[in-house]
Amino acid sequence: MQSSIDRSSLLPFYHQLKQILLGEMESRELKPGDRLPGDHELCERYGVSRTVVRQALAELESEGVIERIKGRGTFVAHPKTPEGLVQSLTGLYEDVAARGGHLRSQVRRLEVVPADAQVAGALDVPPGHPVIVIERLRFVEEEPWVLTITHVPQEVAPGLVDEDLTQESLYALLEGRFGVRLVQGRRSVEAAVASAELARSLGVNRGAPVLVLRSVSVGEQGRPVESFVAFHRGDRSRFEVELSRRQGAPPRPLMIVTD
Repeated sequence: MQSSIDRSSLLPFYHQLKQILLGEMESRELKPGDRLPGDHELCERYGVSRTVVRQALAELESEGVIERIKGRGTFVAHPKTPEGLVQSLTGLYEDVAARGGHLRSQVRRLEVVPADAQVAGALDVPPGHPVIVIERLRFVEEEPWVLTITHVPQEVAPGLVDEDLTQESLYALLEGRFGVRLVQGRRSVEAAVASAELARSLGVNRGAPVLVLRSVSVGEQGRPVESFVAFHRGDRSRFEVELSRRQGAPPRPLMIVTD
């Protein structure tokens, strides 16, 4: 393992430093959250300029290996969890469980409310129609991960307000207890920044990046039975989509939605 800058090498100094730091993180078995030496210390230790250090760290940061927090320092980054929620009609509970992880929910709201215009449009019901609203702060391995607000028409699952959703999958309840089979859906992802209130919930700084996942699920009768908006921490999540190209299939235009 390279431990110093080889000044006779044709490889740029920043690339060599990057490889040295990767090797050190592996050999020292550093874990997410462990602190790395500061810029000044790296300059002195390896005899390189601050420009070299900054470029090496910038590449490591862009690759998700480290995270730099202003005023605090440089740390080994928490790995972003790949999620397949965009390409398949699964919930976060099933997605995390499939990877052997543990998810629990802090249920902040579970009650019947009249649908506002936006919810009514998503669920294809008239405004004021009774819907069950479920607001959950969801933890993966006891770390706040996503804030989800879900709406379900009351008649779809009338006893849902009496269920304990802290450790239970909503989709499993809908299908197993209320006989609602989800057959298709529509999901979209957009980038946003955390408001002060959302930042407090997710344990991030105000203005931190979040991924907003919006979804409408349709049942066997062809009517919407559930909609949600989920605010995922941008530093913990990434969405993966598998693509295929079919010969002769008509092209689908890129959809750009503006408010």
